[in-house]
Amino acid sequence: MKWKALGFAVPLLFVSSNAFYLPGAAPHDYERGEAVQVYVNALTPMLTGSDNVRLVNDYYNPKFRFCEPEGGHRSVSESLGSVLFGDRIATSAYDIRMLERNATCQTLCIVKDINIEEAKFLNDRIREDYAFNWLIDGLPAAEMKIDVRTGDLFFDMGFNLGNDEGAYKDVPALNNHYEIVMKYHQPTPGKYRIVGVLVWPSSIGGSQESDDSVCESDPNTPLILKEDGNDLLQTVRYTYRVSWEESATPWATRWDNYLHIFDPRIHWFSLVNSLVIVVFLCVMVSMILLRNVSRDIHRYNAIDLSEDVHEDWGWKLVHGEVFRTPQNPAVLSVMVGNGAQLCAMVGVTLIFALLGFLSPSNRGSLATIMIVVWSFFGMQVPLYVGGYVSSRTYATMGGTLRKRNAFLTATVMPTLVFGVVFLLNLFLIVAGSSGAVPFGTMLTIVFLWFGISAPLSAIGAYFGSKHGAIPNPVRVHPIPRQIPPTPKFLRPWVAAILSGILPFGAAFVELYFVMSSLFASRAYYAFGFLALTAGVVSLTAATVTILFTYFVLCAEEYRWQWRAFLSGGGSAIWLLAYGLFYWASRMSLGSFSSVVLYLGYLFLLVLLDFLVTGTIGFIAAYWAVRRLYSAIRID
Repeated sequence: MKWKALGFAVPLLFVSSNAFYLPGAAPHDYERGEAVQVYVNALTPMLTGSDNVRLVNDYYNPKFRFCEPEGGHRSVSESLGSVLFGDRIATSAYDIRMLERNATCQTLCIVKDINIEEAKFLNDRIREDYAFNWLIDGLPAAEMKIDVRTGDLFFDMGFNLGNDEGAYKDVPALNNHYEIVMKYHQPTPGKYRIVGVLVWPSSIGGSQESDDSVCESDPNTPLILKEDGNDLLQTVRYTYRVSWEESATPWATRWDNYLHIFDPRIHWFSLVNSLVIVVFLCVMVSMILLRNVSRDIHRYNAIDLSEDVHEDWGWKLVHGEVFRTPQNPAVLSVMVGNGAQLCAMVGVTLIFALLGFLSPSNRGSLATIMIVVWSFFGMQVPLYVGGYVSSRTYATMGGTLRKRNAFLTATVMPTLVFGVVFLLNLFLIVAGSSGAVPFGTMLTIVFLWFGISAPLSAIGAYFGSKHGAIPNPVRVHPIPRQIPPTPKFLRPWVAAILSGILPFGAAFVELYFVMSSLFASRAYYAFGFLALTAGVVSLTAATVTILFTYFVLCAEEYRWQWRAFLSGGGSAIWLLAYGLFYWASRMSLGSFSSVVLYLGYLFLLVLLDFLVTGTIGFIAAYWAVRRLYSAIRID
């Protein structure tokens, strides 16, 4: 399931066709007796509380001793995003043919001479609640479950490796038999489409070396692999049975059973709550700007400039300082440029998701599009991203070393992210996880970042330098004025913490589902809610930053640039706190590698959130300050 580039040709829109399908997501029409391929993916933990969160195990790990097809298995080509998220898809030994061998017990293989070490490895994975992840015609094999709140039936992706509950708590039972129910739809006579895959695993003990296939499970005789004994060798027979059931579900809606929303009222409550926060902020900021600022501007402009005495107060006192070059303008401009590039990436990715281009059949398409869009959005001048934004921001703030600024914009962010990912990948290798990114994939990322994104960012910086600095509405005094003591709540980090509460609160509920998707192997698909929440968070961060910038200027503190970025990115502080709380309340990380991996991924998430929301806050504050000082007369 390789991700394919999305392209359109206008003339093709007028060509008659029966249906339109996204690239890589077209249906496959099977004929009776045609082979149905079963692909196996890496095993992943199902529960959030697993000690080995984010650690995946290859299906063909030698310690599992699972059945291989004749001639050995072969890996299936995957997209860049699929590889980065730990997918390791390969062929299997299952022989399934459309509408044949219905309800016939089949022996997959008999695995002999399983030693004590291999038995303990399997039992440990069962205790950690690892699950199989099969793929059949682009659909994941699932278990049918009932939503206790609504009573709706849904397909829960993946099924357990074994059972360690109840009587099997001390010694787990291995699931060695799989009841496979294939749901199919017949769009035209003689053509069949797969619209659902259900698997019920069970543990069948007894004589494992018998010549007859046994598919009837008995709860009194499960298959238990012993972990003690000297040179004890055990045998496991793997069996399966396929049943075909016709379904009225068409191919176009087959994912509806998988993408089940647990209590959608939670999403709507979060969205309505966020909208209330935004409306409240917009009204509050509007009242301040329309009443206080308009009154101040009227009073300032009413003063007779011919008089010798001028009565200045509040934010007008710092009109000659407000556009003074801040400390470390290069660092600030680099952060703003990379933040703008990330904003563009998120926006385009959400548009792709809302239009339905990120089909769940194309595994890893979300991550792939994000990486590619981020790489190519380094030079798009009309969208003001990457090197262009950084270059113009640096020039506007009075920076002179523009070549160094362009170099830092193109290299600092990719180097930092790649360094963290590389270190986390080393921990995955040490932990023995098959989710470790292969060396070839790492080289692909390096090429995308440093071979494409960096040159395009340099081109964007060139055009930014060519356009030059944005002219300031007021002149900067040659001698900086003295700054009075600032109130405690306007100190940089205090203001960042206070201003970050509302943007974080606007995304609090939706953030839980995002965290569960990232760290608990759950699929996230509510992109409509996510897009609306992202818009609300952006408006909230912008209005809060404008409000705090106004308070800072009224306190005669003219160093607002860094404060605006920190105030806009204040939600990242609360995101970090929530990530630590999520760890303490929802996870049990028992190994040092798991702790390092979780904290590393959390750090990247916090960093990206800080850059995005900080950039939004800075740009909003800069726009407000320009509008404010453009409206008054300066003598």
